[in-house]
Amino acid sequence: MQHQIEHGPAFAWLKVQLAPNEMLQAEAGAMVRQTPGLQMDTRLNAGRNAGFFAKVKAFFAAFARKFLGGETMFVNDFHGAQGGEVVLAPSLSGQIMHQQLDGQRTLFIQSSAYLASTGTVDTKLRFGGFKSMIGGEGMVLQECTGQGDVWINSYGGITEVPVNGTFIVDTGHIVAFDGNMTFKVKAAGSSGGFSLKSFLFSGEGLVCEFSGTGRVWIQSRNLGALVGWITPYLS
Repeated sequence: MQHQIEHGPAFAWLKVQLAPNEMLQAEAGAMVRQTPGLQMDTRLNAGRNAGFFAKVKAFFAAFARKFLGGETMFVNDFHGAQGGEVVLAPSLSGQIMHQQLDGQRTLFIQSSAYLASTGTVDTKLRFGGFKSMIGGEGMVLQECTGQGDVWINSYGGITEVPVNGTFIVDTGHIVAFDGNMTFKVKAAGSSGGFSLKSFLFSGEGLVCEFSGTGRVWIQSRNLGALVGWITPYLS
């Protein structure tokens, strides 16, 4: 499978060339164009399940991804006996990043940052803790495991930050991070636990403190800040 990321970093799209019988999973609504010979199968965003009870479980898992994680309830599988080309574009203007999983590595990504994947890559919904839920800054994560390729999109540009020790970043700017690191969510400026004063009046909301050795990918813009800026003009 070959891929190209074009028109980046501000308005990137992903072009994937599928070999015969290769399969690409993509977020619903992301397809820009495709080769006519390719087949597209739509299914719930909760794995390939069989049997009645498995399908019921898959429905509620997809429902949670939609209303808690900001993902689509459905995904599309592109494949074909002759192969072909698929072009995907995320909803937001920004960069697309490619990561490869080898079956041993775990990658956490913001749930809304998932664009597409191949191979045996599996994604599970994970929460960043109670404080991240009340913070409203999107610390609902996807835990990516397995073997294959993953493509991740951002709002704005992406910067890779090597971490060896401690690193603090606003939760709204996190795109992805290596799964071997530990993290905790706290109010900006607080040295210990949760500070109500910092949370309410600093204008910074919540931050994530990473510990260990690994990499964190951050985006140059904050979608929550954009929503807050636009909302007064909608009334």
